[in-house]
Amino acid sequence: MRNKITIAGALLTFILVTGCLGYRFMLGLSWIDALYMTVITITTVGYREIGDPSPEAKLFTIFIILTSVVIVGYSVSVISEYLLTRNSLQARRERAKKKHLESMENHIIVCGYGRNGKQAVAKLQDYNRDYIIIEKNQEIIDNAQLDDKYFLRGNANEDEVLLSAGIDKASTLISALPDDADNLFIVLSARQLNKELKIISRASEETSYKKLKLAGADNVILPDQIGGQHMASLIVSPDLIEFWDNLSYGGDDGVNLEQVSFEQMFDHQNECTIIDLNMRQKTGCTIIGYKSPNGEYIVNPNPDTVIGKGSKIIVVGNSNQIAQLQKSYRIHE
Repeated sequence: MRNKITIAGALLTFILVTGCLGYRFMLGLSWIDALYMTVITITTVGYREIGDPSPEAKLFTIFIILTSVVIVGYSVSVISEYLLTRNSLQARRERAKKKHLESMENHIIVCGYGRNGKQAVAKLQDYNRDYIIIEKNQEIIDNAQLDDKYFLRGNANEDEVLLSAGIDKASTLISALPDDADNLFIVLSARQLNKELKIISRASEETSYKKLKLAGADNVILPDQIGGQHMASLIVSPDLIEFWDNLSYGGDDGVNLEQVSFEQMFDHQNECTIIDLNMRQKTGCTIIGYKSPNGEYIVNPNPDTVIGKGSKIIVVGNSNQIAQLQKSYRIHE
């Protein structure tokens, strides 16, 4: 379609330039009069001619009329097709986006597609998690290498936008806007709309940490602080940090961490010990952490540790092992 529009524009320019040059030199008209003669000839409006046309000028006018009929007709059809196609395509996109939103449950809402938002979305893609991005800047949406259905244009500060993103059915909200005040307002609104929602917020200033926690954020991330600690750790213990980076950002061929709740592993309410779970034999993953129902964390738990209702385990494995784990225990369903 873009090629057709380019061709149509080039043809219209050609006929205008040709007409102006022809009338300029055949009839000795000024450039304004030559343009006037060209336009009234192309549009066939029948206004008064300027000057006394010679036989050559009459033949030239006939050529311009016949040529312009074809060119203008082609241009009108191309422009009409473009407008109809664009409206139809936009309607299809809107229907696809609406259908995508209505079908999602336990999805993640990402507010803001800046640097932190992009990193969060990339990680969610690695884990095949459903997500929707709320972004108010249309230019950012247009330049993103993502399908339009993953974006909801609007201000995440507004309750209507959060509701349109399915916050009542979402499992998690990530507020990654650069301004702490905006993040605070989003956290307050989101907590009011969904009491069970897990909320993770970005913060630029340390003074905003407690405010965001009081507003209802479950976790508050300070990117600058984490970046500084990470750089210092690369000096103190570089091999350990590099190993941890591989755990966190392993990709397809690397190593990844995964959490599994008791409710994901079992449909019944019977407790089970880690040794009875036999996860390494079933999936190849290794259990490296345990979270009790009251929130206590245990690193490298004993095999006789009991896994019960409300508890979770943290496992490590390569991409194939994690895939087997997700299949076996219905993770992310």
